[in-house]
Amino acid sequence: MPRILVADPIAQEGVDLLGTCAEVDSKHGLTAPELMEILGGYDALVVRSETKVTAEIIGAGKKLQVIARAGIGVDNIDLEAATSAGIPVVNAPTGNTVAAAEHTLALMLALARNIPEAHRSVKGGEWRRSAFMGIEVRNKTLGIAGLGRVGTEVARRAQSFGMRLVGYDPFISPDHASRLGVELLTLDEMLAQSDFVTLHTPLTDGTQQMIGSRQLALIKPGARLINVARGELIDEAALLEALDGDRLAGVALDVFAQEPPGDNPLLRHPKVVATPHLGASTQEAQREVAIEAAEQVLAVLAGEPARNTVNAPFLPPEVHAVLAPYIQVGMIVGKLLTHLAEGQFVGVTIRYEGEIAQHNTAMLKSAVLAGLLGPVTGEHVNLINAPFLAQQRGLSLTEQSNEASAEYVSMITATLDTTGGPITVAGTSMRDEAHVVKVNDYWLDITPSSPYLLFVDNQDQPGLIGAVGTLAGRHNINISSMDVGRLNPRGMAMMVIGLDDPVPPSVLEEIKALPQIINARLVTL
Repeated sequence: MPRILVADPIAQEGVDLLGTCAEVDSKHGLTAPELMEILGGYDALVVRSETKVTAEIIGAGKKLQVIARAGIGVDNIDLEAATSAGIPVVNAPTGNTVAAAEHTLALMLALARNIPEAHRSVKGGEWRRSAFMGIEVRNKTLGIAGLGRVGTEVARRAQSFGMRLVGYDPFISPDHASRLGVELLTLDEMLAQSDFVTLHTPLTDGTQQMIGSRQLALIKPGARLINVARGELIDEAALLEALDGDRLAGVALDVFAQEPPGDNPLLRHPKVVATPHLGASTQEAQREVAIEAAEQVLAVLAGEPARNTVNAPFLPPEVHAVLAPYIQVGMIVGKLLTHLAEGQFVGVTIRYEGEIAQHNTAMLKSAVLAGLLGPVTGEHVNLINAPFLAQQRGLSLTEQSNEASAEYVSMITATLDTTGGPITVAGTSMRDEAHVVKVNDYWLDITPSSPYLLFVDNQDQPGLIGAVGTLAGRHNINISSMDVGRLNPRGMAMMVIGLDDPVPPSVLEEIKALPQIINARLVTL
């Protein structure tokens, strides 16, 4: 029988399930040297967040066939080292979904009915009924920012309260939102209309402090804000200012930018209800994540694919030479589509041309979808789970193949359809290096080796390239590359500028204000 080491405490139900097909040892609190000393005798390792699975520890696991995280986050596991060793890493992303959704609604009701304050009052010997007049949630508008797993479950449960549901999530299809009974809005519109706002977006570069001073100024006066996702989604200083200014009727926080929050003034504010990151802290959730992780481990040990593998597999040798360079091409194409698109995602069409079209392109499809969804979800998107995540978000997918290619030996072209209109990006590989060769109707040749790319739509006029370069130099922004595609002389054109330094929002606005500039968008690679 295979041997499994459970290095962190998990629910007994998970241990029992593992024991049906394997010999299980539960040894908690091991130091790194102690773990390395014994790991060579095990086929699987199960951890939570306490054990750090480093490259050295993975190297000591000579027999390891799988590493499992009983929970969603895998920051404590060296994914690159595991992938290099050919070891799949699996997690349990769905087990605590209901717990987090229920905690959200519990906090919403606590705010609506002043439950924490009333509790303290009665415990203190008072009986002041009139001091704690609440509101009903019936017929109120609930704004849900992020309609992934947890946001979806919040929406389903909130319907039973008779609430109007509005949402903000530019990365799901309108059909998916409609099935949930959610009216999709922009973030600004949602904040202005909602009586309650709850945050369920992942933490990405685009969502860091998504609720700041500007957003809090837009929020409906007297609204109540709930955060059971990530503390970094809110600018806490701006939130405190909004509370002091009576903009908000109440705030419920289960998460903070720093945990434990220490001497955070929000904790002392009378309008704040706080809990110590309890979103997943239910007996049922801990049991579910343990069972889910155990199921993944047993699947891998049985030679079956695990549905929640979070690191990329190796390509079969017979197709590696042809397809491997285009995996990176596909991911870059997908990532650029996400950064350049406007409006709600509806569907994506992927076209494979040339030599790559002669092979099974499933891995290339996954690469495009992984690039597309990676920047906008908190989950670890990879070549295995990307199609499943796209399906969950209601994205329609069309694939086309053409073994002939007029421009390059092989090329991947993807078109993302959104409510704001379609956008197309094409890429190829030359000398084992990814090149972006087309954006919409503009033929270009961009090697995305710079950390930042500035896409500028403009009228082709003399001096415009120099004007942009002068602005960059004035603000100490170093340009590493530049390419221009145009439809005809002095017609519509696109500049793509590679940069070594980020472009502050104020500088981006200066660029947009230049004559003949139509739009400018910064992409962080």
